[in-house]
Amino acid sequence: MANVVVIGAQWGDEGKGKVVDIYTEHADNVVRYQGGNNAGHTLVVGDEKVVLHLIPSGILHKGKRCIIGNGVVLDPEVFIREITNLKAKGKMEDDSVLCLSEALHVIMPYHKRIDLAREARSGDRKIGTTGRGIGPAYEDKIGRRGIRLCDLLDREIFARKLREALDEKNFLLERFLGDKPFTFEEIFDEYCGYADILRKYVADTSLMLHKEVKAGRNILFEGAQGTLLDIDHGTYPFVTSSSTCAGGACTGTGVSPRSIDEIIGISKAYVTRVGSGPFPTELLDDDGEKMRQAGNEFGSTTGRPRRCGWFDAIVLRYAVRVNGLTGVAVTKLDVLDDFATIKICTGYRYKGTVIDEIPATLDVFAACEPVYEELPGWKTPISGIRTFEELPENARTYIKRLEELIGCPIVMVSVGPRRDETISLKNPFV
Repeated sequence: MANVVVIGAQWGDEGKGKVVDIYTEHADNVVRYQGGNNAGHTLVVGDEKVVLHLIPSGILHKGKRCIIGNGVVLDPEVFIREITNLKAKGKMEDDSVLCLSEALHVIMPYHKRIDLAREARSGDRKIGTTGRGIGPAYEDKIGRRGIRLCDLLDREIFARKLREALDEKNFLLERFLGDKPFTFEEIFDEYCGYADILRKYVADTSLMLHKEVKAGRNILFEGAQGTLLDIDHGTYPFVTSSSTCAGGACTGTGVSPRSIDEIIGISKAYVTRVGSGPFPTELLDDDGEKMRQAGNEFGSTTGRPRRCGWFDAIVLRYAVRVNGLTGVAVTKLDVLDDFATIKICTGYRYKGTVIDEIPATLDVFAACEPVYEELPGWKTPISGIRTFEELPENARTYIKRLEELIGCPIVMVSVGPRRDETISLKNPFV
């Protein structure tokens, strides 16, 4: 038996979907524990590309139970559309393989409108939100005024909570944000329709997972976004609204920390991030554009071009520490195939002093300049390679140097987007 958490170790978009898809073969249950449809996992199976925003990547495997935990905020419309698209592709023939926590919070139309209106007012201080209503939904959750899935399933409770919410939200929309209000009827009728569809998926998923742990079955916990986007441990305020770190797997599912066996962090062989915020190794030159095009670095949820930069060992060492990583999977090594020289950030220079930790103060972090170590590239395609020993010597040297700098074993290397374009060095389930 093994229970494994997979988390992003940078600013998200590290390729978690592919890694989860590979590890799912060894799991009985795959659980999404935080975030919403602001996340996107792109999977390539054979020649077929599948993009998932809410449903765990394990849904592409038959006989696996997929669970969306209480830490997730759910947009019912997006969830239902995702199911429809999967079924159209011949996937998810059995509805019983997918379960929703009765305690998760529901994203409402006013959350999305508030999200967009606030961002529009922010001027040059935009956070870079996707506008999906994620943040406002989490605000209502923490403010103890959110609508949970179990509330949505009871028309009387839902009606009462919706009326109470609209009193406040319409005031905010009209009086402060200058946007139009909602009527009770337009939301109530639509969401009651969603409730009828969702009902068959709802369960006490915390109890379900407790029983799976007791029975000795394997559980794979799937995070969204990345460590540096964590609401507590990320580059605040340029973060998401949930706990993306490994601890979120427990609070977002109701599974005890004592039940977690392995924590695998996913990291690109370089770094990307979407939206605003400090990014010391960002490349604003031809190398940055070369990375973007070679890695197809455009958001799977928004389509926005991602900011690209050299590997930051300070960021990864931080992720190892705050998550307690037991292994790191390095993705997109093949994107660096055509670089003659590859750089690794080993420190930050701030006002003449070199520091080796991420500053908590945003202005200090934004003013940091990277200190680089340079290594020779390998200048040859590697996507057809399946063992570590077959990699070019310079590629092996690069991976080993990353391992030394972050202080954590590298357990997987991805050399292409397809499931089979992967070098596995250690399986956390074995």
